[in-house]
Amino acid sequence: MDAQNEKKLPAILVVDDEPVYLAVCERALEGQGWEVVKAASGQEAIARLPERDYAAILLDVELGDMEGFDVARHIRSDPAFKHTPILFLTAYRTDTVDVDQGYALGAVDYLFKPFKTAALLAKVGFFVELHRKSRELETIVAERTAELAQTVSQLQAEVAERKEGERKLEKALAEIASLKAQLEADNFYLRQEIMEVSSHHEILGFSQAIRKVLAAAHQVGPTDATVLILGETGSGKELVARAIHELSPRRSRPMIKVNCAALPASLIESELFGREKGAYTGAHAGEAGRFEAADGSTIFLDEIGELPLELQPKLLRVLQEGQFERLGSSRTIKVNVRVLAATNRDLAKEVRERRFREDLYYRLNVFPITIPPLRERPEDIPILVQSFVEEFATRMGKRIHSIPRRLLEKLQKYSWPGNVRELRNVIERAVILSNGPALQIELPQMDSEVTTHLRTLREVEHKHILSVLEKTGWRIRGKHGAAEILGLKPTTLEARMKKLGISRPKP
Repeated sequence: MDAQNEKKLPAILVVDDEPVYLAVCERALEGQGWEVVKAASGQEAIARLPERDYAAILLDVELGDMEGFDVARHIRSDPAFKHTPILFLTAYRTDTVDVDQGYALGAVDYLFKPFKTAALLAKVGFFVELHRKSRELETIVAERTAELAQTVSQLQAEVAERKEGERKLEKALAEIASLKAQLEADNFYLRQEIMEVSSHHEILGFSQAIRKVLAAAHQVGPTDATVLILGETGSGKELVARAIHELSPRRSRPMIKVNCAALPASLIESELFGREKGAYTGAHAGEAGRFEAADGSTIFLDEIGELPLELQPKLLRVLQEGQFERLGSSRTIKVNVRVLAATNRDLAKEVRERRFREDLYYRLNVFPITIPPLRERPEDIPILVQSFVEEFATRMGKRIHSIPRRLLEKLQKYSWPGNVRELRNVIERAVILSNGPALQIELPQMDSEVTTHLRTLREVEHKHILSVLEKTGWRIRGKHGAAEILGLKPTTLEARMKKLGISRPKP
């Protein structure tokens, strides 16, 4: 194909009066193969509109010469850009920016400065692809509608003479109605998908597995239903809990988090339900518990499987009646609290072995969400790595511009027993050790840790934990200890060692 006949890719128009953000957007988008057209003012943006068929427009809300909303009105007045995705850029938060005005003008989303390159590319890529598919669908519907309209016209001329014509006419009209209904349904689900993607900025990934988790969170978020979040250590259970809370009517108040495994058994009751003065030795003053603090909001009970059996009836009563008493008091306190719980344990098995109450399990298991381990969604690793590299490089004042493809492939083959938390720790260490523009990573026994059909997951985990322990001189706790490298709590690592039969060899 010669250069004259070669079709140009649609460009991205970036409008911002701050040169630094024009440069950031240009570098990130051109790195993905997009052509970038820049405008430093509203008038320049309007003047450059006829130059190209833009795939998307990034538009700053506050420009030097005019409001970004006014530029958006001009863009939408041009039929050629009636449906082009507009993403507003702003350094102001949602309580100072008229967000609804932007959406009323047809904006698809906002990017709040300063933004990460990964978030920019994810949103631009998503909305450009969404716009392309919508245009394809509209074209197909228009072509098919024209064909069917012609058929209808022909059949209407014959309907008086031929009964067969009436049948075909009814069929054609039904097909038009079906296509119209399909288009409306597709638009509804596309809008729902936009809402889901833009509601969970901290949960990164494009895999079907993580999208299923996000869809479930979006479905249950606006309700008051109790949610049980299941998943391995480090898989992101707290992030999902926060996403559910942010989607709920209770989001104006902070979510209260309680790690049931981190509290001593002797103190967990007073932490959850509060205490009165003199309730026990050392209780010199009364204190409200976490459930009182969460009244009107959400409480997140992490590691719920570690809750002592003797306290489980009291939690069950809160779930059923919204009532409890402080430790050392007979006065009943009523609260309106939504409960989200998480565990890496098999609670059904714990019930069978009488370590967890069956009635409490069923009250918690109203809407279970299972988060897949990182090894089951390796396609999400590149965007997670990019996000972590940007975070730590910015924090440490380093410039890391490339991540070798062979390195990403190596990371995708690794089993990640500590899941996303382990990946984050590994990337943080790699950024510390990288001295040039390319990321450098070393993982212990990386190649031998790949899970194959000849090796069970238990064997892989045993070998990996043993390797890390040997590298750290069997030091579990502290900086650069085995627990930190694996992305696990020291108590969790010790429990896994006991279960896998790992013990330090005698000298």
